[in-house]
Amino acid sequence: MINAASKLLAVLLAVLLLYVYPAAETADRQDDIARMTATQNVTRFVDSVRTKGYISPRMFAEFEEQLAQTGNVYEVSMEHLHKKYVPHYTDPIVTNSFAGTYEVVQDGYYSAQIRERLFPSSGAASVDDLVRRYKLTTGDFFTVTLKNSNRTPSMLIREWLSGTAQASAVFIAYGGMVLNEDY
Repeated sequence: MINAASKLLAVLLAVLLLYVYPAAETADRQDDIARMTATQNVTRFVDSVRTKGYISPRMFAEFEEQLAQTGNVYEVSMEHLHKKYVPHYTDPIVTNSFAGTYEVVQDGYYSAQIRERLFPSSGAASVDDLVRRYKLTTGDFFTVTLKNSNRTPSMLIREWLSGTAQASAVFIAYGGMVLNEDY
């Protein structure tokens, strides 16, 4: 009986070492490559937006195509913070009574508003039409956050082995200040 149990344990260990471990490592490398590719694409897209000062439908479509090549499905969220200076007045009724101070206000525009500008529901304008460009101004902040929404093979194997689910294989947040207005 002990001999049969030890043989069964040896077979299970051999299967684990010969098949499961290499598959898990290969899936981990695949996630690493997807993470590096996604990081490179997000960085290239955000830096391009920060340098040009706008997002065109063609730029965004190309960005999504490059992300799709990794084989994962991503949730892309964009955030545009526009800085405004609001003057303070001593008398709210009389607008000529400036108090000498300003308040800095950040207006936030997010993915839904940006996509609506890039891809309007009417669809009347062509892809290269300047009306469909989402414009930013120098000094604004633009950030892209990327998270995969599918379960990768690595996540499935790790979940099967450990019993706990991994949060996400790819999570990237990148952004910065808009440097130029090239429109």
